[in-house]
Amino acid sequence: MEPITTTDALARLCERLAVSPYVTVDTEFMRENTYWPLLCLVQLAGPEEAAAIDPLAPGIDLAPLFALMQNKAVLKVFHAARQDVEIFCHLAGAVPTPLFDTQVAAMVCGFGEQAGYETLATQLAHAKIDKSSRFTDWSRRPLSERQIEYALSDVTHLRVVYEKLSRRLAKSGRESWLAEEEAILTDPRTYAVQPDEAWRRIKTRSAKPRFLAVLMEIAAWREAEAQARDLPRGRLLRDEALLEIAGDPPRSVEALGRVRSLSRSMAEGRMGADILAAVQRALALPAEALPVPELSPALPRGIGPLVELLKVLLKAKCEAHDVAQKLVASTADLERIAAEDEAEVPALRGWRHEVFGADALALKAGRLALAAEKRQVRLVALPAEPTAQT
Repeated sequence: MEPITTTDALARLCERLAVSPYVTVDTEFMRENTYWPLLCLVQLAGPEEAAAIDPLAPGIDLAPLFALMQNKAVLKVFHAARQDVEIFCHLAGAVPTPLFDTQVAAMVCGFGEQAGYETLATQLAHAKIDKSSRFTDWSRRPLSERQIEYALSDVTHLRVVYEKLSRRLAKSGRESWLAEEEAILTDPRTYAVQPDEAWRRIKTRSAKPRFLAVLMEIAAWREAEAQARDLPRGRLLRDEALLEIAGDPPRSVEALGRVRSLSRSMAEGRMGADILAAVQRALALPAEALPVPELSPALPRGIGPLVELLKVLLKAKCEAHDVAQKLVASTADLERIAAEDEAEVPALRGWRHEVFGADALALKAGRLALAAEKRQVRLVALPAEPTAQT
């Protein structure tokens, strides 16, 4: 099957798919040499047809595709949607809506913490995925028939996966359980890149405010420069260089030129001047404007065993309800619950409270115990302590 390479053919495809109740979507992209993902192929499938679109074809206009992604009458079905949605958000300026993520749905339906597409295709669609084209260079042309077939299998089998998961959700009454996770996926803020926040992704052992201020300024410069030039961050300047600059801030071209992994020509050129200006801005910040490191709150002494009990309870409850632990609570959430009854965590609200949160608080209060019986963990309700008589 040949991919679609013209705007007219794409428009006709999208017109046909616009009357479908849903369309499955996948993308193939490359980002090894760019900051923004290079979209190389888009695969679409409705209940009756499937097609691949070549966004690299000369003269093709993807406007009909973007319009379909915004058609509220057509559900867009992805697997592990985040990277695909990021691409559409960047190119079209809008998140595809409405959206259904089969990976999230699979976690709600008991397929594990992070069910892969191959696993779901095998178990639900009884399909065997050909892995031979998995690591292909999707930017090279022409694409072979085998590559196109492999790419299309990511949306054709997804139809069956979606339909079966959708029926399971309806039968179990868990459609609303997806709402919170998919609200994150459809929020444009999820995909917004803020250069001023780029420093938080860099692993560092130092919590000194002035160090962090320099790191913040030069990381923001690198992020904005990488976006403008469409180059990977590390291609401009590696994290190690940022940390070295933050640890011993250079104040001259000569000092900057001594930074490892930073060439002399860069130090003496325009980028070197930008880096020195960023360093100077950080050094000039008043003390009250310096960034504050995000430190994990100190847990009360002796609370560790309670956290471990909550982990056991979480695993037992999630197995009983056939839902992935990842969707219910993280280790950080458990630590906060152990330390505070009214902790602001998702596990103490909504369906998560029903599945786990209520029992977590009961365990913490001594109204519930855990016991081992026949190789399983059993929950034991404990009698309330008698009220003292006066």
